[in-house]
Amino acid sequence: MDTKSVIELKGLEVRFGDRVILKSLSGSFSGRSIGLLGPNGAGKSTLINTLMGFYEPSGGTARIFGYDIRRRIREVRRLVGYMPENESFIAGMSAVAFVCFMAELAGLPHEAALERAHEALFYVGLGEARYRKLEEYSLGMKQLAKLAQAIVHGPRLLFLDEPTNGLDPPARQRMIRLIRGIREDGRLHLVLCSHLLRDVEETCEEVLILKDGSIVQYCNLEEERKLNRKFLEVETDGDNAAFAEEARGLGCECALARNRAIKMVLPDQVEIRDLYRLAAQRGVHLRRLNYKRDSLEDIFLKAMENGRGSL
Repeated sequence: MDTKSVIELKGLEVRFGDRVILKSLSGSFSGRSIGLLGPNGAGKSTLINTLMGFYEPSGGTARIFGYDIRRRIREVRRLVGYMPENESFIAGMSAVAFVCFMAELAGLPHEAALERAHEALFYVGLGEARYRKLEEYSLGMKQLAKLAQAIVHGPRLLFLDEPTNGLDPPARQRMIRLIRGIREDGRLHLVLCSHLLRDVEETCEEVLILKDGSIVQYCNLEEERKLNRKFLEVETDGDNAAFAEEARGLGCECALARNRAIKMVLPDQVEIRDLYRLAAQRGVHLRRLNYKRDSLEDIFLKAMENGRGSL
């Protein structure tokens, strides 16, 4: 059994009636923390629910740590923790009783489940409130309780569906710190599904972008940004067109912008000091030089504009 890939998609397709929601998704993903992005209706939640066996694939299949979701879903569910977007509590239960119950559903015996429930609630910061009924919790506390039940059985893969949904800024920061801590602990992989680019940028190392049920981009965020580490915006106090022509002689790609800036991409062999040297030789004063790196927003918008991408 090949367990090198955390998630492997093989022509995965999901239909609801005549409507195709996921369109023959294929790819192998092994990132420690993957952000799942896409506009509303792109298929993000459908993908998560299919990987957990809640929806039956219409075509193809997927594997989690080598286990086929069509044939080995029980093994998959033991390895996966799930924090749903919507509330899924049982009325009248305390937090510790609920988290214990979820641990038992994951296969832990009662005594071990209860011990782990206490540990998980203390971990997320609900230790002092663990005997209170869940319906008495604030929204932020309910989100933390959902995270506790997702990690209580010690999964190897954690799905987080909109974990900061509806949270105020302090509660959001608390959740982000917890997710970072889980990632940095290194004992499990996580997939964070969110419509908030900032959440993904702050917690994930890689990103998978869906559009209209298809994968349009999968990339390592830091590597993607490094591709543009030599993208500059330059302004001179003289003839920008003449300086751009001189820079082209060094092998730079140049375009004149409306704000009197030169947008410039430096080849590998050219450094910024070469531009200063060129300016000094030509008697040109550089008024402004900005070093640009792609943000996650840039990457996301490019994926939306370019349509289907490559893995």
